[in-house]
Amino acid sequence: LGAGRWPIVLGHEGAGVVEAVGTGVTHVLPGDHVVFCFVPACGVCRSCSAGRPNLCGPAGERGVAGTLMDGTSRLSLPDGTVLQHGLMTACFAERVVVDAAAAVALPPALPLWQAALLGCSVVTGIGAVRNAARVRIGETVCVIGCGGVGLHVVSGACLAGAARIVAVDRDRSKLERALRRGATDAVDVSAIDAATTVRELTDGGVDHAFEVVGSAETIRLAWDVLRPGATAVIVGLAPQGVEVALPAIEFLSEKTIKGCYYGSASMSAELPGLVALVSDGRLELGDAVSHVAGLEGVEEALERLRRGEGARTIVAVDRELAGAIPGF
Repeated sequence: LGAGRWPIVLGHEGAGVVEAVGTGVTHVLPGDHVVFCFVPACGVCRSCSAGRPNLCGPAGERGVAGTLMDGTSRLSLPDGTVLQHGLMTACFAERVVVDAAAAVALPPALPLWQAALLGCSVVTGIGAVRNAARVRIGETVCVIGCGGVGLHVVSGACLAGAARIVAVDRDRSKLERALRRGATDAVDVSAIDAATTVRELTDGGVDHAFEVVGSAETIRLAWDVLRPGATAVIVGLAPQGVEVALPAIEFLSEKTIKGCYYGSASMSAELPGLVALVSDGRLELGDAVSHVAGLEGVEEALERLRRGEGARTIVAVDRELAGAIPGF
């Protein structure tokens, strides 16, 4: 994802109000509230035809290249310098231009700050539980990394009826957020042997481990906390070049390790159910928000992200449109 050409407008998790639509666009109209989908699936490639639009080949290629689906950019500076679209959404901006398939309609009653979170962290976290792991009632879960996405993995595990949810992080404030969301146990990886502790808490290992960090060490940890026959789901985005070593003999225990991108979900199919969870009060989003800023606060927010501080920062370009954010 770092291969896009510069200069580029970043921001891939957002929502807004439609100002205008192009010829032939009928599923949304000016004035509609929409959430952005950063994988606007083509609908005809091999992955799309197999019912896996999150893995759409053309969308993936364009997302890395920094263009829209037609291979062009609609953004430029006054001097004519072309700007690239960050993951085809480029929503660190007052206005955006996106492919029609990237705009998914929402009920106007849903606050836009909540809608923005649905666009990535919520669907990624809950989708990992529902679609990639298919957690069942009574199973045990370990969530490694309790930031903006990991917290929603915890929520997804609660909604799925997991009997035990072990949250693992090195930041006490994140562990406290995870406990408030329904985690049954919190393990500070900086203070104790996390793998041994998780196995002891879960009578030999968990049924599902979710890695939501993106490092070789935490991916290996996800493997090490599994019981025989269990599955590790890798949600975290590791830098290019990172490799992971696993003890091959342990494949005899029928452990499985698999990837998960964008919740292994179809945004258009998943969104109504997620909106219902939020509207009915079964999914709390406010506690996942640690900071709120305007566009001028983006650099500071990115620095916090690099340091691993906080959960989610809401970048509210228009505070009135964004809606009231509890605690801010």
